[in-house]
Amino acid sequence: MTVYFIGAGPGAADLLTLRADRLIRSCPVCLYAGSIVPPEVLANVPDDAVVVNTARMPLDEITAVIADADSRGLDVARLQSGDPSVYSALAEQARRLVELGIDYEIVPGVPSFAASAAALGHELTVPTVGQTVILTRVSGRASAMPEGEDLATLGASKATLCIHLAAHDIDRVVDELIPNYGSDCPVAVVAFASRPEEQILRGTLSDIAAQVHESGITRTAMIIVGQVLGASGFPDSYLYSDDRPRDAHGRTIPCAP
Repeated sequence: MTVYFIGAGPGAADLLTLRADRLIRSCPVCLYAGSIVPPEVLANVPDDAVVVNTARMPLDEITAVIADADSRGLDVARLQSGDPSVYSALAEQARRLVELGIDYEIVPGVPSFAASAAALGHELTVPTVGQTVILTRVSGRASAMPEGEDLATLGASKATLCIHLAAHDIDRVVDELIPNYGSDCPVAVVAFASRPEEQILRGTLSDIAAQVHESGITRTAMIIVGQVLGASGFPDSYLYSDDRPRDAHGRTIPCAP
């Protein structure tokens, strides 16, 4: 018996990986994280599977459901939004499974920041403009942010920020970023990326908060901040440079030390 922590992606069922789809079709027990996993992702769960919405269940109760499946030798598909490596509350679940001696496996999924960048039609790393992407969130109802991971500190890098779980606190986000990025820094907010109800807002730190309030976006949204969103006139990357030494297969030949 194995518990499969499956990255269900940003919402679109056709963004599931082949492995995720295979496991969803085969596992006799399926646990999913409420409304953040759309119904279409559950469409191929076996007809006779036990399907449990864990949105309002405490972790100990979820663990009990998994332990019961384990006692009966039934594999479990545990669906998480996006990719399990980011803000999925996987660590707490895995800790309990280790204590119980229950095997688990992680199945990667398309992360929300990648789906948001795709919706915007942007690469998040642009030559000479931005080569660093920071995935972060803000303190709030969820667990507190560790010291040194506040937006003011992270913003000092001027890296591209992908801010999760913060659309409801957009005024605070803007206030904390303007000192480092400037009020004219490009910003985009993508809500429900890849889903039919997807919304995209584009602006700057000076006007994005008003747009968010007017749109009514408060959740399931990614805030992306950085000069890469407005970059133009930048050089081609080294990947395409005629100066890059290549072998017969197109691979880069390392330069002599």
